[in-house]
Amino acid sequence: MHRLSHPPSLDDQDLRLAVDWAIVSRRSVRAFLPRDVSNEQVADILDVARYAASGMNTQPWHVHVVRGAVKDRISAAIAEIDNDPERSVALKEPYEYYPVTWTSPFVDRRRKVGWDLYGLLEIEKGDKARMHAQHGRNYRFFDAPVGLFFTVDRVMEQGSLIDYGMFLQSVMVSARARGLDTCPQVAFTKFHRVIVAELGIPDSQMLVCGMSLGHADMSRVENTLVTEREPVERFTTFHDDTRKEVRS
Repeated sequence: MHRLSHPPSLDDQDLRLAVDWAIVSRRSVRAFLPRDVSNEQVADILDVARYAASGMNTQPWHVHVVRGAVKDRISAAIAEIDNDPERSVALKEPYEYYPVTWTSPFVDRRRKVGWDLYGLLEIEKGDKARMHAQHGRNYRFFDAPVGLFFTVDRVMEQGSLIDYGMFLQSVMVSARARGLDTCPQVAFTKFHRVIVAELGIPDSQMLVCGMSLGHADMSRVENTLVTEREPVERFTTFHDDTRKEVRS
């Protein structure tokens, strides 16, 4: 696609609705159908996402696409460590994603989405075995046929993670426009050393996150979860210059 190509043959309202739908209907899907997604489809998605904004056009992203035996091998290697508490607790994150000290309203939102999900799955508070099993589904990409890993060169700084967020959103919206679903997963970063070893990723690259890609299995109850979003007026301040001119 040429970035300066003419817009689709839709009227203004239909074009707006189509773009808005792709953004608003994007959500984290936690159960996928076995239906395949081809490398051509993935490349088509990335061909759109590559136009995401980045500071001084640095384009700091690199994408690793895994499927089949490679994906299964990574899942098995991670599960072996994840199921061993002593080995799992010793792992270090490549960077701090979440705050060290949680405060409201962020901790409240985190807890709500967790308990809403567990409620749908009928996992009771304190059932650590089922919680662990559900969390472990992350590392099987929730049965999606395609997994994506995103890396950035370690020479880049925090600004590149802002750029990366725009790229990731573009990937997910582009996928949504093609009838596909995704789940961005920071859960993988804890196992970054396992992943880079399996894929031969050089030490100069840092894992940003993983992502599952495929067709949502809407027969699964966890995919009925719809997270809440704050209304615009709760997070927006309009600064209008209402000062009156003072005359002497």
